[in-house]
Amino acid sequence: MTPSAPLPVWLDGRLLSAAQARIDPADRGFLLGDGVFETMRVAGGRACHFARHMDRLAHGAAVLHMPPPDRATVAAGVQALLAACALVSGSLRLTLTRGTGPRGLLPPVDAVPTCLITATPATPPSTPVRLVTATHRRDEGSVLSRIKSLNYLPSILARMEAAAQEADDALLLNNAGHVAETSASTLVACLDGRPVTPPVHDGALPGTVRGVLVEAGLLAVGRIEVATLREACAIFTLNSLGAREVVALDGRAVPRRPDVLAALRACAYR
Repeated sequence: MTPSAPLPVWLDGRLLSAAQARIDPADRGFLLGDGVFETMRVAGGRACHFARHMDRLAHGAAVLHMPPPDRATVAAGVQALLAACALVSGSLRLTLTRGTGPRGLLPPVDAVPTCLITATPATPPSTPVRLVTATHRRDEGSVLSRIKSLNYLPSILARMEAAAQEADDALLLNNAGHVAETSASTLVACLDGRPVTPPVHDGALPGTVRGVLVEAGLLAVGRIEVATLREACAIFTLNSLGAREVVALDGRAVPRRPDVLAALRACAYR
């Protein structure tokens, strides 16, 4: 397989070429964003934190009243796709939709979910991040703020807003004005010498890497006010694919703590 050739995909239990894969035009994930997804880091030829990702996917599916995929079947699909792609490092995306249905919002009672796994042969570079505060808010009261829903429009609009200001990512505040997260990452601020991340009830997605670090005692959970964030001795963004330093927030330089970043990476991505 040449580097430029499209990688195969795993769709509903079958390995297919990208050209062969077909999503039904009536699929509710395509039409309505009716579904959930997970992005998994691949390192050493394996999907990192697979069990955590499947737990979160199952929770998201339950919130949407969808049956989760069979875990053993997905695990076999992941291994088959990694082997077919000869993928040692990179990422996988698992997308689960409710499947097809008639026109309208109400889903059919007998819907059969669509499950797709795709592979990417490289993870994004861990370059420094310039953040700007988005005008779009994170709705901490919405059930969607706690799951990896296919509906990412608020984050897309926030990222577009950041790009228009030549920034790399957008800081999202919740409706009360408290810090929630960035457009696609957990936010971590080094406050009084310890890394802190916003609580889920303030709109922070319960990220898999976030969970690893909290359980390891390397990351505390606490409300972060905008004024407090501006006084942080370091700020980081992290998700399943990597951790990055924030070097600027709304045009103001942010101090750097490479030692803290290294400690977070060593625990989260081993």
